[in-house]
Amino acid sequence: MELLTPTEMAEADRRTIAAGTPGHVLMEAAGRAVADAVSHRHPVGTRVLVLCGPGNNGGDGFVAARILRDRGFVVRLVLFGTRAALIGDAARAAKAWLGDIEPAEIASVRRALGDCRVVVDALFGAGLSRPLDGAAAALIEAVTAARRPVVAVDLPSGIDGATGRVQGVAIRAELTVTFFRRKPGHLLLPGRLHCGKVLVADIGIPASVLATIRPGTCVDAPPLWEAVLHAPGLGDHKYTRGHAVVVSGPMTRTGAARLAAHAALRAGAGLVTLASPPSAVMVNAAHLTAVMLAPMAGAQGLGEILADPRRNALVLGPGVGLGAETAALVATALAASPALVLDADALTAIAADPAATFAAIRARPAPVIFTPHEGEFARVFPDLAAEAPGAPLAKTARAAAAAVRSGAIVVLKGADTVIAAPDGRVAIADNGPADLATAGSGDVLAGILGGLLARRLPAFEAAAAAVWMHGETGRRAGPGLIAEDLADRLPAVLAELYEAERHRAWAEADEPGAAEAEADDEIELGGSD
Repeated sequence: MELLTPTEMAEADRRTIAAGTPGHVLMEAAGRAVADAVSHRHPVGTRVLVLCGPGNNGGDGFVAARILRDRGFVVRLVLFGTRAALIGDAARAAKAWLGDIEPAEIASVRRALGDCRVVVDALFGAGLSRPLDGAAAALIEAVTAARRPVVAVDLPSGIDGATGRVQGVAIRAELTVTFFRRKPGHLLLPGRLHCGKVLVADIGIPASVLATIRPGTCVDAPPLWEAVLHAPGLGDHKYTRGHAVVVSGPMTRTGAARLAAHAALRAGAGLVTLASPPSAVMVNAAHLTAVMLAPMAGAQGLGEILADPRRNALVLGPGVGLGAETAALVATALAASPALVLDADALTAIAADPAATFAAIRARPAPVIFTPHEGEFARVFPDLAAEAPGAPLAKTARAAAAAVRSGAIVVLKGADTVIAAPDGRVAIADNGPADLATAGSGDVLAGILGGLLARRLPAFEAAAAAVWMHGETGRRAGPGLIAEDLADRLPAVLAELYEAERHRAWAEADEPGAAEAEADDEIELGGSD
């Protein structure tokens, strides 16, 4: 699950070498993993062009070239740079390569590209720190123009491993073989679009190095939050499972809130109430069954609804509209006790004075979660926006900075949704299909979040779980999905998560010593008769 920046990966290498594993052993394992990936996808005899760079990424390429040739592939190797300039493990790998080393002259490389069937990109890897230009850019453009399948070593050349940005130009790979752990650049756009399928190879780096490196970013997946997501127990009832409130918009904008309310109920909240302006009561009543309806006369009416302490989660924003009334609803919500999801129009409403909102968030004991897309994020955090002047930060860094500044959990949405907490935890989602880019999809996500908060999941875990579940419902609904399809896929997703929880409990019960402990419990329960 951990994601390592290039700097953290270099530290993992360093610590492994310091513990006794030579660097050339790691390089040999890396090159073999690349050769295996090519071998598994292409028959013996295939013509392979290996492009090697001047660093350790190129050293991995030399190893892969040697192994592929030994296996019967027809290999040509091009080196960007000179053999004399290679140092350390890369120089050692080059010495073991007994074939020709061709210079990276564009004309000859283009001829080699025309003759080969697959390209191994071992030019620059994850550690690239500046835009490619000149001869390096021309080389990558030649590979792109050749339209040959590319297997990239570590990361496609031209992609920043920490941010996913394209550094001038970048190769588009069909397959990327990385080592030990993925990098943020494998998941963040546009890097993710260049990687193709990503394989993670074990090259002998022990997982124990992570305890010292302590990476701050991980993949959003069930192990991140499954320990706090429990199946309802036989002793539970609707009140113990929490009560979520969703605020509706006026008569002509009610659908978004109903999508959220339905999703909150499907996510497991015991009760869900739709707080409706008087003008929209009849419209909402015509569509609701299990979701309850409460008339709400403006901000004062919302305050009266939230005065019931059993209503412990609130979703505010989908379809509520813009203007002073929405700003008043936000102020009332922040002054109340429930955990709070601020989405859509509510985020735009706070953009006029975000500092006041941030102060209110820090003053309240219950958590707040923001769910902006990039446009809404730019309104609330203009200096952290993707298009802000100066060198733009990685999406992970922007979300993390926003979380620290606001005191809220920030869910910065997109194909590479980032979840960030004020305490520095960051997760990147990678399971959301493109089909989720449809009207109302974000409203469903807000509702899932509200349902999980009603169930009293911790805020960061609730946000991460909601984003993953949302992606999984989209995957199951498939092409042509509309927002109404998503929430009804949640029961099957939850059923599988609960089944996994039961299997973990059984596995823990089967651990050594568990049987003896169970027997001791039985003796103790039996009394002294």
